[in-house]
Amino acid sequence: MASFASLPPVLQPKEEDIQMMLSAGVHTGTRNSDSAMQEYIWRRRNDGVHILNIGKTWEKLVLAARVIVAIENPEDVIAISARPYGMRAVLKFSHYTGAQSIAGRFTPGTFTNQITKQFREPRLLIVTDPRTDSQAVKEASYVNLPVIAFCDSDSPLQYVDVAIPANNKGKYSIGLLYWLLAREVLRLRGSVSRSADWDVPVDLFFHRDVEELKKNEEEQAQKAEEAAGVAPTYDEAMPEAAEPAIEGAAAEATGFEGGDAAAYGTSWEGGDQQQAASEW
Repeated sequence: MASFASLPPVLQPKEEDIQMMLSAGVHTGTRNSDSAMQEYIWRRRNDGVHILNIGKTWEKLVLAARVIVAIENPEDVIAISARPYGMRAVLKFSHYTGAQSIAGRFTPGTFTNQITKQFREPRLLIVTDPRTDSQAVKEASYVNLPVIAFCDSDSPLQYVDVAIPANNKGKYSIGLLYWLLAREVLRLRGSVSRSADWDVPVDLFFHRDVEELKKNEEEQAQKAEEAAGVAPTYDEAMPEAAEPAIEGAAAEATGFEGGDAAAYGTSWEGGDQQQAASEW
């Protein structure tokens, strides 16, 4: 915990938080590196992959949470992710913190063109990847909008005010980062106690592939069919002799067979029809 000496004891991470970040691969960078990200890189592995300093990742997470809490209206904060792995995380983050979100393609002119239907004027921008969300970062620079970004070892830091060094390409890494950021924001606001665990599981922030969900549903349906096939059937035990009796009883109840049918039929034919016609 020596690397967190700059933080007060209340804001220092627990051992569980560090283990979750390591297991999600938050510290894993890429083979390339940007000159502006050198201070956040701890070392380089033998295979060429850069390892990020996870202590600075936590410090920047806390700093970003403090910046978000400083905005009086939560709806003035907007989170954006054009990367598919971050779409679900952005939506969940905005749901629990009260912020706005744009999941998917960012329409050019959202921050600068007032004619567009999606025109917005936020006070703070959160992006998942400065390179993928470069259009939003560029427009934020035009309107003096501060930017918080999750930056990998090769991410450009131009127009980025708060860079959180982390793996922004992994499914579990992105989900965990937004979960930690949302939890820290709620803790600083006083909505969630630090002594107790947050009741929202981190799995809700993870990306879910539609094909995998369909495959799991098909497997569950197949298992259900197999279980139903093994179960005994009771169709053979149904009595078959009762069917003629039921038909006979129905015929007697209706009374439209034999002479009765003829009697009912003649009452609407012949003289009655001629009499009705003569009256008209």
